Amino acid sequence: MSSVIIRKVSDKKDLREFIQFHYDLYRDDKYDVPNLYNDELNTLSKDKNAAFDFCDAEYYLAYKDGKLAGRVAAIINNSANERWRQKRVRFGWIDFIDDIEVSEALLKAVEDYGRSKGMDEIVGPLGFTDMDPEGMLTFGFDELGTQATLYNYPYYPRHIEKIGGWEKDNDYVEYKLFVPEKIPEKFSKIAEMIISRYNLRVKKLTRKDIFEGGYGQKIFDVINATFKDLYGYSQLTQKQIDQYIKMYLPMADLNLITLIEDWNADRKLVGVGITIPSLSHALQKCRDGRLFPFGWWHVLRALKFHKTDIVDLLLIGILPEYRMKGANALLFYDLIPWYQKYGFKWGETHVEMETNENVQSQWQYLESENHKRRRCYVKKL
Repeated sequence: MSSVIIRKVSDKKDLREFIQFHYDLYRDDKYDVPNLYNDELNTLSKDKNAAFDFCDAEYYLAYKDGKLAGRVAAIINNSANERWRQKRVRFGWIDFIDDIEVSEALLKAVEDYGRSKGMDEIVGPLGFTDMDPEGMLTFGFDELGTQATLYNYPYYPRHIEKIGGWEKDNDYVEYKLFVPEKIPEKFSKIAEMIISRYNLRVKKLTRKDIFEGGYGQKIFDVINATFKDLYGYSQLTQKQIDQYIKMYLPMADLNLITLIEDWNADRKLVGVGITIPSLSHALQKCRDGRLFPFGWWHVLRALKFHKTDIVDLLLIGILPEYRMKGANALLFYDLIPWYQKYGFKWGETHVEMETNENVQSQWQYLESENHKRRRCYVKKL
């Protein structure tokens, strides 16, 4: 008989415990990058996250010998299930001590929730949408994490494999891209060619463009169109788009955002490159994800004063019909000089499906290193 007790999160106190567990489990770990506490609270609160318009969720805490030993979220993205004609419950926000009784009990809680809702598969780690971190780290445990991805101890995937019944559903890769001393000649030639041949142009933003000129909306329209056929993606709703515009763009360094427009099509927006100074080290200095009393200063130093060697390639999207035209080269033709000016030494890609050769081919003219891999697992219920 299991000595693990599973309890459903039922009030704000439980939710605070749920969030706090990650900070406690990874305290002083030099690779984990914790999210800000308020960001986690907003994402997990059903009255604040726009994804709850089409998602259902419950959160669970695991106790062993009277002590908190793990947590997990059970999520049903009804929009994604309808889009992909599936009946899947997702597990996310999973953390546990190195005790297989705990991990097995947590996953069983998600399975039971899924069955009660008529689901026939469990998959994860995934969040509510693709804007949340996804995929369990399986390689690169000695590499610094990022704000936009999950970090986990090496025993996590070992537990999944030992429990049994789980299979690979999707693998992701992440690359370290080294900033060159000068723009690669291939980039320059391709960029100059597509400017003259296709009349594609770089667009740099102003705050007015974003909040009064409609470019905030246009950016996420391109993201929706770019990602629509990717693994498990569900289209961002208008409410989510409005939320993300307010959340991500006000503090952005606009020099590190590059857009591509087609001047032959009434300046249609066809490509988006949103990059930010890495907040990894800054967030590690925010004790338990709090900006106050001193965390705000570390975040400000990274965002405004670029006190980091790393730039995160947060969202890169090119409309499908423009990928073969080399529009991505034009993005980095503009961005690389800014990286050089700010003193960034290397860039961190976001997660890329291992089968997405179109995305990975855009790094062929840069020195790169595949330094992390992660996996989404699936199991029949």
